Amino acid sequence: MEVSAEVKIVGNKSVQELALNSENLPPNNYIYNEGGVGFRDALLPSESDFQVPIIDIANLTLPSTAQHELLKLQSALHSCGFFLVINHGMTSSFLDKVREVSKQFFELPKEEKQKYAREPNNVEGYGNDTIYSENQRLDWCDRLFLKVHPEDQRNFKFWPLNPIDFRNTIQQYTECVWQLYEEIFRAMAKLLNLEEDCFLKECGERGTMSMRTNYYPPCPMADHALGLKPHSDSSSITFLLQDNKVEGLQVLKDNQWFKVPIIHDAIVINVGDLMEVDNEQWDFSESNTQSSGK
Repeated sequence: MEVSAEVKIVGNKSVQELALNSENLPPNNYIYNEGGVGFRDALLPSESDFQVPIIDIANLTLPSTAQHELLKLQSALHSCGFFLVINHGMTSSFLDKVREVSKQFFELPKEEKQKYAREPNNVEGYGNDTIYSENQRLDWCDRLFLKVHPEDQRNFKFWPLNPIDFRNTIQQYTECVWQLYEEIFRAMAKLLNLEEDCFLKECGERGTMSMRTNYYPPCPMADHALGLKPHSDSSSITFLLQDNKVEGLQVLKDNQWFKVPIIHDAIVINVGDLMEVDNEQWDFSESNTQSSGK
């Protein structure tokens, strides 16, 4: 789709800069009306019958437990398309490292981060929301967007050299997530009685994988802003490494927002629009991220 020449990049101030000026309220285009979309009270899992499913990847590979775990995955895909995966092979220390190098990048001086600023009509690089209209509501977050797979499509001018171990850490994380993606897609094919590698062959070894690191600064009006507005993912599948301290992710099911709990070392998986095989069989939900005053 061609992007209008009138589109402009939010480049004057990052959300981090706005958050530092805590004496002032956020600009109006970051404020959602009270009671509007995304502001229905989220239910904690303990307050409802709905629980975000947890899939044990290790159990999918064991003959004695594989069928039971496949049924759990089927239920997750049928109910909302959101689930948590554990025992995926990534250690606690490694996941903490991924979080840490991402955090360290956003803590760099503005001048250093601007070296990787995205360009007009390009999603890659450091920045925040692109403005399409004066009345647009904006996400309370800054982000770094990178193409990570296949390797020859990486645009390294957007890959930070600081922190010094950023590139190597993200390379390792990409490899681990790619392996996890293959395991999940094989399991999904089994559920549909398809050839095990059906989806993998469709996407190919050169399937595109992108990574977006989001930074959500504390918001002086957290009850009236959203880190990420409600949306459904247009990709085939999303792997999300949550902050390990602050909850924010919510999933929409039956017209009600539910908080996705933080489970140590779990990866959140959201099956996207491209994998919608049959609306009567698999149901894929919207999600949003609440901003925080912390």
